[in-house]
Amino acid sequence: MQPQSAVANGHHHHHSSASRVADTLRSEICSNRELSFLMEAHDGLSAAVAEQAGFKGLWASGLSISSSLGYRDANEASWTELVDVVERMADATDLPILVDGDSGFGNFNNARLLARKLAQRGAAGVALEDKGFPKMNSFVGDRHPLADVGEFSGRLRAVKDTVGDQLVLVARIEALIAGHGMDEALARAHAYAEAGADAILIHSRKSVADEILSFAALWQNRLPVVIVPTKYYRTPVSAYREASISTVIWANHAMRAAVAGMRDICGRIIAEESIAEIEPQVATLEEVFGLLHYDELAASEERYLPQRS
Repeated sequence: MQPQSAVANGHHHHHSSASRVADTLRSEICSNRELSFLMEAHDGLSAAVAEQAGFKGLWASGLSISSSLGYRDANEASWTELVDVVERMADATDLPILVDGDSGFGNFNNARLLARKLAQRGAAGVALEDKGFPKMNSFVGDRHPLADVGEFSGRLRAVKDTVGDQLVLVARIEALIAGHGMDEALARAHAYAEAGADAILIHSRKSVADEILSFAALWQNRLPVVIVPTKYYRTPVSAYREASISTVIWANHAMRAAVAGMRDICGRIIAEESIAEIEPQVATLEEVFGLLHYDELAASEERYLPQRS
């Protein structure tokens, strides 16, 4: 861990280095050389935890950010709220952040506005899915009308024309979720590659990885493939390495761990009317201070505040 915090380094993500974090994401995350992992984070704290654990990149999940704000994953949070959370994450960590941009919060114009703001606030990439606005979480219900291929390709082109290489652009295909066949998914992947996507995220809600692996075999790595094994979590990672998949996103597990942990501790405090027994089960304040670089602040006080006599 570097002793300086991101804040102490002068918001380095927000100036001139927008392309730097994108390059990091491109080389580490969206390359076909080896399998990479993105850990979900949804605020500055969870971002810092993921970095300390050793992850090399973050996924700013729409579901998790919505949940942390008390909203449903159906575009209830505005794009400005999303961008604010991503900025907090970028301040709290040096890791590249791939942002879940849902369907772009509207048409091509909303999508390019979102992308420009994300680049300004320190994001490294954005994933856009081929659905309408408002979108519904892929695991809820069966109403998942897909966007028209031509219209969605226009959204992707508008983002590329606006941010160029400042953001890695991931085109997320919802065809399999929406009940269409492999041909539809592949046709869309080709169209989105043509429109300027840097990587393809193929999504599935089956409990086995068969359709994902079959897509990867047919797609032949024309662009790097990103997957989200939330439902097919039993498939071993070796299967993805063999399929030359580029990136695996652990998509909502920090948020779900937080819910489980908070629920457990809240329930126990209610039941026991005491915090004596839970103290060993929660992070110490020292750990919290360490995570957020309080040591840097103490050192800076020596430098910048008048000496005590």
